[in-house]
Formats: sequence, C-alpha cells, structure tokens
Amino acid sequence: MSKISVLVVDDAPFIRDLMKKALRTLFPGIRVEEAVNGRKAQQLLGRDAFDLILCDWEMPEMSGLELLTWCRAEAATKTTPFIMVTSRGDKENVIQAIQAGVSDYIGKPFSNEQLAAKVRKALARAGKLDALQAADSRPAMTGMTNDSLNALTGGKAEVVRRAPAAPAPAAAASAAPATKAAAPAGRGQGQLRLASGTLECVIKAISLKEALLIIKRTDTLPQVLEAAVLDLEQGEADIARLNGYLHAIAALEPKPDSEWLQVTFRFVDRDPQKLDYLSRLIARGTGQRHYVPGA
Repeated sequence: MSKISVLVVDDAPFIRDLMKKALRTLFPGIRVEEAVNGRKAQQLLGRDAFDLILCDWEMPEMSGLELLTWCRAEAATKTTPFIMVTSRGDKENVIQAIQAGVSDYIGKPFSNEQLAAKVRKALARAGKLDALQAADSRPAMTGMTNDSLNALTGGKAEVVRRAPAAPAPAAAASAAPATKAAAPAGRGQGQLRLASGTLECVIKAISLKEALLIIKRTDTLPQVLEAAVLDLEQGEADIARLNGYLHAIAALEPKPDSEWLQVTFRFVDRDPQKLDYLSRLIARGTGQRHYVPGA
C-alpha cells in the first residue's frame, strides 16, 4: 500500500519543523513534504500528488486562502483535503475559509492529539483512513505541544471560546498579600495563548524579534520551545496575533517559589503585515519599549 503523503505549507521554519516532527512521530510511515509559501506549494502540487495539505493562512507571495482557492479550481486538487493551520480564529475568517472550500481548521497553538484527530478525520472523509492506519504503527506520543484548536465541524463555523484566563498580573498583584511581590510595572498588556489555555501577560519590552513577558505562575508551567500565540491588542480594531515559541523562562524573583515568571517569546512570523504592525507599535511608543534581544 502506498504511503500517505502530506504537504506542509508555512513561511516560518520553526512551525514547519514542529509540524513535520509531529506528523512523523504520530504516523511513522507517512511522507511529508514542505513549502515556504503558497507559490512554492503550487509548484509542488503541479508535479506531485498529495493526500492532504496542511497550510498556514498568512504568508508572503501567496496566502493560504489564495492557495486554497487555487486548489479548489484545479481538477487535480479539487477534492484534496485542505486543513488551514493558523492563529486566525475570528468568525469572519472561519466563514471565509468555509466558503473557499476548506476541509477543516486548526488554530495555533495545538497539541499532537488534536493534530492526529484532524488528520484522521480529513483522510477518513477522503476514503484514505486505512492507508493512514497502516502508517500509524505506534501510539501517538504526548507532551510535545505545538498548537490549540479552532474547529470547523459539520460545515458550520464554530469558533472555540477562550479558555478561562489567569487573572491579569496587575489585578492579581493588587489582591495579593503585602508580603508577596507585586507585578512589575508593565509597558502594555496582551494574552499568551498556549495549548493548555490562555494567560494574561504584561509586556515588559518588545522588539521586531522577540518580547519579554511577565506572567503569573500557575500549577502548569509553560515549557521552553513550546509554540504559542501572543495577542497584542491596542484597541478593538488594532489587534495582532503573533506566532512564536517560548525561548526562555525564568523566575522574576530570585527564589524558587517566585510568584511571577519572565518569559522570552520569540517571533517566527515572516508576514510583512505583522512586521509592519510591530514597527508601528515600537515607533509609536504606545507603552512598549524597544530593546536589543539578548541584552
């Protein structure tokens, strides 16, 4: 029986590597190819057949939505399962993807179990589940976190509600006993979305490459190299969702039971619009101070 072949399309090398590693771990017999954007994916799809496409939304040259529209217009890829992998979970974006013919939708960040379920579901609909199960000779490994789920089921938009967030650091500090350390003065606020839930964060500093975040310690500690999404909100109409990973985690206070953690969140996006957003944010001086990474 021929191998199941999957095309992973994303402009961020870190995300592509996570996806490839997860797929090969979950389904050891699977064949995985990659493309850095929609234009490169077109070239691969023009000369090779794939059983499944996992594609980012925001990419230079050709977006995921544009690639999806092209695929649905081509005879060879008209029915190929196409799963959109993105941090865009707004209702209007979900509806756009459905109208363009998306098969399913995974929101960043997501877990291996969620990825496996979506891959199996998409291939089952295409009548290729038997081939996938032949490749799936080992149980899925857990503990590798890459991504959280926004689902499209039954052809209807179903935007996942945010997980209960930890108290905002500033609010938590005001309610804490006087003996405990207060949250540091922030340069802005945001939300850090992990597969395990959403954490409110204070943005201590930000550059075009990374951000220093302060989060309140919880029972479940975030992990270095864990993929995440940072939501920066500067008003209702000015929101950026930045993909990245946790590069470093340290106690904010010099003691093992520190109430606050300092997280270095490194960006992996190459999307010009997001880089422009960061540039404008830094130039405006809207509370975030520019810094030199590693300083």
